[in-house]
Amino acid sequence: MKIKHRITRKVLYESKKETLKETVIEAVSKGVNLGGANLRGANLEGANLVEAYLVEADLVEAYLRGANLEGANLGGATLEGANLVEANLVEAYLRGANLEGAYLRGANLGGANLEGATLIGADLEGADLIGANLGGANLEGVNLGGVNLGGANLVEAYLIEAYLVEAYLRGANLVEAYLGGANLEGANLVEANLVEADLVGANLEGANLIGANLGGADLVGANLIGADLEGADLVGANLRGANLEGVNLVGAYLRGANLVEAYLRGANLRGANLRGANLRGAYLRGANLGGANLRGANLEGANLRGADLFGIKVTEKEKEQIIKELKWEVKQSEE
Repeated sequence: MKIKHRITRKVLYESKKETLKETVIEAVSKGVNLGGANLRGANLEGANLVEAYLVEADLVEAYLRGANLEGANLGGATLEGANLVEANLVEAYLRGANLEGAYLRGANLGGANLEGATLIGADLEGADLIGANLGGANLEGVNLGGVNLGGANLVEAYLIEAYLVEAYLRGANLVEAYLGGANLEGANLVEANLVEADLVGANLEGANLIGANLGGADLVGANLIGADLEGADLVGANLRGANLEGVNLVGAYLRGANLVEAYLRGANLRGANLRGANLRGAYLRGANLGGANLRGANLEGANLRGADLFGIKVTEKEKEQIIKELKWEVKQSEE
C-alpha cells in the first residue's frame, strides 16, 4: 500500500500493510513526513495519529471519528467535510486549515491552534475548545452550542450568525470579533474581553456578562433581555435601540455610552456610571437608577415614569430638567 503526495504523486511511504488505515498508522509511528499526502476520503476511524505530520495534506471527507490526533501538525491541511466527531485534537496545529463543513461534535480541541482556519458551517456542538487559538478564524454560521471556549483566543474571529447558545466563553478574548446576528442566548461570558466587538443584532438574552469588558462594542439592536452585566465595562459602547429589559447593570460602567431609544424597562442600574451617556428617548420606566451617576447624561425625551431615582448623582440644573421631564410625562398620561 502506498501513500502519495496529492500534487506530485510522489510516493511518501510504502508498506506491506493491506489497508490504507494500517499504512498511515505505521508511517506515523515511524515519524514519516506525510506533508501533502493524499488521504481524501480515507477511513481512519479511531486511528492513533499522535504528533502526525500532515501539513497541507488532503483529508477532504476523511473519516476520522474518534481518531487520536493529539499534537498533530495539520497546518494548511484540507479537512473539508471531514468527520472528526469525538476526535482528540488537543494542542493540534491547524493554522490556516480548511475545516469547512467538518463534523467536530464532541471533539477535543483544547489548546489547539486554529488561527486563520476556515470553519464555515462546521458542526462543533459539545466540542471542547478551552484555551484554543481561533484568532482571525472564519466561523460564520458555525454550530458552537454548549461548546467550552473558556479562555480561548477569538481576536478578530468571524462569527457572523454563529450558534453559541449556552456556550462557555468565560475569560475568552473576543477583541474586535465579528458577532453580528450571532445567537449567544444563555452564554457564559463572565470577564470576557469584547472590546470593540461587533454584536449588532446579536441575541444575548439571559447571557452572563458579569465583569465583561464591552468598551466601544457595537450592540445596536442587540437583544439583552434578562442578561447579567453587573460590573461590566461598557464605556463608549453603542447600545442604540438595544433591548435591555430587566437587565442587571448594577455598578456597570456606561460612561459616554450611546443608549438612544434603548429599551430599559425594569432594568437595574443601581450605582451605575452613566456620566455623559446618551439616553435620549430611552425607555426607563420602572428602572432602578438609585445612586447612579447621571452627570452630563442626555435624558431628553427619556421615559422615567416609575423609575427609582433615589440618590442619583446630578447637578442642580440636571435635577430640574429631570423633574421637568417627569412632570411632562405625568401631564401626558393624564391627557
